[in-house]
Amino acid sequence: MDQSTRTRMPVAGSADPQILITAIGDSFRKLDPRLLIRNPVMFTVEVVATLVTILFLRDVALGHGHYGFAFQIILWLWFTVLFANFAEAVAEGRGKAQAATLRRSKTESNAKLLRLANGAENKGTDWRSVPAVSLKPGDIVLVEAGDLIPSDGDVIEGVASVDESAITGESAPVIRESGGDRSAVTGGTLVISDWVKVKITAAQGSTFLDRMIALVEGAERQKTPNEIALNILLAGLTIIFVFAVATIPSFASYAGGSTTVLVLVALFVTLIPTTIGALLSAIGIAGMDRLVRFKVLAMSGRAVEAAGDVDTLLLDKTGTITLGNRQATAFIPLTGVSEADLASAAQLASLSDETPEGRSIVVLAKEKQGIRGRDFSSLQAKFIPFSAQTRISGIDSGEGSIRKGAVDAVIAYVRGQTKADIEAAVRELTAKADEIAKAGATPLAVAKDGRLLGVIHLKDIIKGGIKERFQELRRMGIRTVMITGDNPLTAAAIAAESGVDDFLAQATPETKLKLIRQEQAQGKLVAMCGDGTNDAPALAQADVGVAMNTGTMAAREAGNMVDLDSDPTKLIEIVEIGKQLLMTRGALTTFSIANDVAKYFAIIPAMFLAFYPQLQALNIMHLHTPQSAILSAIIFNALIIIALVPLALRGVTYRPLGAAHILRRNLLIYGLGGIIVPFIGIKLIDMAVSAIGLA
Repeated sequence: MDQSTRTRMPVAGSADPQILITAIGDSFRKLDPRLLIRNPVMFTVEVVATLVTILFLRDVALGHGHYGFAFQIILWLWFTVLFANFAEAVAEGRGKAQAATLRRSKTESNAKLLRLANGAENKGTDWRSVPAVSLKPGDIVLVEAGDLIPSDGDVIEGVASVDESAITGESAPVIRESGGDRSAVTGGTLVISDWVKVKITAAQGSTFLDRMIALVEGAERQKTPNEIALNILLAGLTIIFVFAVATIPSFASYAGGSTTVLVLVALFVTLIPTTIGALLSAIGIAGMDRLVRFKVLAMSGRAVEAAGDVDTLLLDKTGTITLGNRQATAFIPLTGVSEADLASAAQLASLSDETPEGRSIVVLAKEKQGIRGRDFSSLQAKFIPFSAQTRISGIDSGEGSIRKGAVDAVIAYVRGQTKADIEAAVRELTAKADEIAKAGATPLAVAKDGRLLGVIHLKDIIKGGIKERFQELRRMGIRTVMITGDNPLTAAAIAAESGVDDFLAQATPETKLKLIRQEQAQGKLVAMCGDGTNDAPALAQADVGVAMNTGTMAAREAGNMVDLDSDPTKLIEIVEIGKQLLMTRGALTTFSIANDVAKYFAIIPAMFLAFYPQLQALNIMHLHTPQSAILSAIIFNALIIIALVPLALRGVTYRPLGAAHILRRNLLIYGLGGIIVPFIGIKLIDMAVSAIGLA
């Protein structure tokens, strides 16, 4: 699905006046050295700005010299720090606006407590009302229509329709029920029909909503490994330039001249990589914010960054590659079995199956054979639910023991139930199943009382445009692997039709985990999505584990991202957003380094022209005076930060390109642009400064 067609979480834009006003105040608050020290480059700028400010105030007090030029330099040094703080504050502002919306949805409420965590029953009444904040993990509460779910938990009894718009922004209610992969409920959501009993799983202050608020407002954002490495590099460059600038007075003295502390500070600030140093934090925050707009919560910046470096993408077939609503199209009985008998058994085994496939089997039996109502009281039915381990489901009733499921699983089940020779039936069943699988469809085997009856033909429909998406991922160097419980023949046919690179058939939780570990052992980063408790080990092992919000609490705890829309195809967008984050950081780093090179041609000739006339050859901008050159470079150094804030927040335009192509593109656009823009900008500022008479 194209990104532009996705439902996005409503967030305030960076141009929102309220965000800008708040960001201005936060820019001054962030001048606190205890906060700014996390950004070594801007912390150093603040230190030297403080130093020259103190020297300036001393000179004013003593009545020494002219103050206009010095005051302007100092003013723009402080603007440089404030603009860097402003970039970070604007990025944080959008998250804080979203957090404020979530806080409004978090209301204090009471809970109907049924049983305490220690197992003690309530006495006197069925339930008693207690403050929701007093609930502890293990407590069991009753939630009825009209009640807010008091805290995170798992449904252990009942089924209800729940309004989760406070979390997801979607008004359509969802079903939550005990058992299966839709048992998790979130505190602050509203039950609008029926009732459920919920076992509390989260302590107060650590619920999903609490963590969501902390994440979107940036309170828990930690620097990613690449961001830390780049900060260390920038700090190293800053230290090198400290020593480089410290040696300049000696050279000037040797040439018979001198330089002031103010000029040395101006040179130092233009030498160090202030542009990327100022924007680095904003780029990281904006990357997480872009995920929030697509209704994906990243539990850390590390997960977003890892998404950009993913080598292998594991995708479930059903609902991701196919539409997820396979339809039964035919009953294919074995020799000696009537189609009516096969249809009747298949329908009975599917009566408790609420999947689209199960419902389609029931409908097909009605249409093909006219089989309708069943008397459950006379059947004395016991339904056998589907399990990822057994890959079969069915029913034990007065009409016999019926099983349907994966062909190999049903054959193994029958072999364990009978001592009769079934090999001829197995060969016939396998042949019919292979024919279905070769056509890209899915065969489901049906057995009754230890006898194989035949297969059901289920047709899979490949999503439109998915093949083109996989081609894009291939151009990005990402290997795609389809995971399915189907047999290898069906999996191979669908893999070929969809264009996926590889597939894992008859997948179980153990085989998923094994595949992820094999990929990681080869030095690859792996991304996958899941929603069930059986997906939790693989989600925890994957470098990018995207848990569906509709899934179990175990899955949500195991993953490092949560998709509020519960759309497994969004994994592709998550990878693209991660790559966009890395591309933005790389592009602006390239621009910053090239930008500094251009500034050297403005300020170095201005500083040393008096005692090194040969440097006139470097004054290619032909700036008016040394003072205007220095002031223009400092002004440009500050203004370029503000100019690049929109790009840092929006991110560079994403294209599915290889690493070598991205490097060439960065060098051409942002490297060359980083050299040309300062020459034009500094020259224009110099003309304005000279015309006004500021220097």
